[in-house]
Amino acid sequence: MAKNYASRNIRGKLRVCHYLSDDTELRRYVPKTLAFNRLNLEWMIANYATVYVKPDVGSLGIGICRVRRVGKGYELKAVEGKQQWKAIFDSKAELYNRILGLKRGQMIIQQGIDLDKVGNRPYDIRVMVQRKPGGSWVCTGFMVKVGAAKKIVTNYYQGGDIISIHDLHESLDLKQVERTRRERQLSDTAVRIARHLSAKRSGMQEMGIDFAYDTSGELWVLEVNSNHPQFHPLEKIDQEAYNKMLLYAASYGRYDAK
Repeated sequence: MAKNYASRNIRGKLRVCHYLSDDTELRRYVPKTLAFNRLNLEWMIANYATVYVKPDVGSLGIGICRVRRVGKGYELKAVEGKQQWKAIFDSKAELYNRILGLKRGQMIIQQGIDLDKVGNRPYDIRVMVQRKPGGSWVCTGFMVKVGAAKKIVTNYYQGGDIISIHDLHESLDLKQVERTRRERQLSDTAVRIARHLSAKRSGMQEMGIDFAYDTSGELWVLEVNSNHPQFHPLEKIDQEAYNKMLLYAASYGRYDAK
């Protein structure tokens, strides 16, 4: 659905990563991210065990590739539409040429994060931040995306599930003090991101920020969605957060959750 309300966005994942890296506090949450070209791909796969190649502007997990070193070769997994396929290449040149054949518009290469898992499935956490009627940024809720088995992305469109942060913490069997710490960390970091990015571009009213914890408990920012972030799945799993988001959205002219 096209956006028909007043909220500007920042276009392009690489630009967002550059902006976030300007802030000394936020920089540590940003995975290494470079523009896609042959030299950058070779450097990234030499320095990281796993890298992702993504459209600079995209959604729904479409067009994302994952590269891993396997023995003396390279494993490529790619998502086209709702399908995922795998291939092995003996050389960096073959790998690069195959990715180049998939390329649609500008692409980025990003350090792969070894995501924490729930039920042996990777997850990330969408944190919604919106401007209050009156101006200041606040966190209005959380939505957890649990990836489908064996998929390289967590998106609902690609067969993933949406659960509440309460259910996530229950499944992870986290103690209450750790649940509170994580929610505060996510909320505070998301609001700092919103303040920082909205200082770069005026007229922003909302962002859906995708965070992930790695297997050692470190927090990362995977993506910032400022162009019509969707929150409709929350209606079934967290009615209170959903109602709050709708209320805040209405204050800047948005009357739907899709």
